[in-house]
Amino acid sequence: MPAAREDIRDFLRREPASILVEVTGVAGSAPRDTDAWMLVSDRAIFATIGGGQLEYMAIDQARRALRSGLAAEPMNVPLGPEIGQCCGGRVGLAFTALNPELANKLVARSDREMAARPHVYVFGAGHVGDALAMALSLAPLRVVLVDTREDELTACAMPRIETCLTAMPEAVVRDAPAGSSFVILTHDHALDFLIAAEALKRADAAYVGMIGSKTKRATFRNWLSRETGHGDLFDRLICPIGGTAVKDKRPTVIATLAAAEIMTAALTWAADRARLAGTVSR
Repeated sequence: MPAAREDIRDFLRREPASILVEVTGVAGSAPRDTDAWMLVSDRAIFATIGGGQLEYMAIDQARRALRSGLAAEPMNVPLGPEIGQCCGGRVGLAFTALNPELANKLVARSDREMAARPHVYVFGAGHVGDALAMALSLAPLRVVLVDTREDELTACAMPRIETCLTAMPEAVVRDAPAGSSFVILTHDHALDFLIAAEALKRADAAYVGMIGSKTKRATFRNWLSRETGHGDLFDRLICPIGGTAVKDKRPTVIATLAAAEIMTAALTWAADRARLAGTVSR
């Protein structure tokens, strides 16, 4: 089932009288870059330009404009001790009253941003899988929870997590877009091995990780070499996931550690690809 879209449509429907706040310029260190924006109504906000006193000032400026009916003046804010921030940079902000055309552009922009999010496939809707999917769903990622068991997926229904019920999880790997991350933690080690072997064939994967012990890692290495003849692919596998510094094996702890690891790999891959695309286009 598809994950719910970011709720910009709901916000626009509830708060048609809003002002768009955009970061138009950044000099030095600042909380966000020039792609940041937010919507402000008299009682709610959508998204963020970085929080802190800068955002409070922007919200106040927007709401004064809403109350007065006058256009809000642009702001150029030094991020220094006078506003309680020590970033040291300077941020320019622009304010635009919402109209139907602008609302449509924002929806389209939000949809593009959602479509461009890196995919993360979590194989296994068990304790760690559920916790990991939940942690990743808070990040700018498209999270897909994959399992062969319908009941397990139904029990993990959450708004920003897609679910995929399939008898052949390895086929999901083959159909995934470039830059996808694959995290393997099913209830069946043999199934883990099949999925991991398929994922390791994807040279365009951002991340391939499998939950497991040293013994499972060694067993998979031997299996991969024997069954596929591609033992050289093993070095790309992250196992165990989440590192080895913390020995706590509680599902939520493993999920939290792994989420940071996966998000770093996924967003780095996406940024590198975007940078390369920009270089080629020039």
